[in-house]
Amino acid sequence: MRVWHHPVLGDETRKPDATIIVDGREVPAIEGEPIAAALLAAGIKKFRETPKYHKPRGIFCAIGRCTDCVMTVDGVPNVRTCVTPVRDGMVISTQKGLGKWGKEK
Repeated sequence: MRVWHHPVLGDETRKPDATIIVDGREVPAIEGEPIAAALLAAGIKKFRETPKYHKPRGIFCAIGRCTDCVMTVDGVPNVRTCVTPVRDGMVISTQKGLGKWGKEK
């Protein structure tokens, strides 16, 4: 789902050079791009579930102002994935409700 050939911006020359682990699955990513961009490129649209009704949420504002894209990253809950850059080896999990510190089970 990446845009490799854009009519205005031109061709994307960067190639995936990092691997992140998302809910136990290896996902290729470009180091430094927002986590949300890597997830969308991999076809992952659900980032968290709401606390009360367990409804799926994904990217909404994409500028770090809302909390729809929060996930648990390296054991830290409520990380805004739209403004957090990818680092090789990150462990990311879909956040359930308000999230919990440490590894989710």
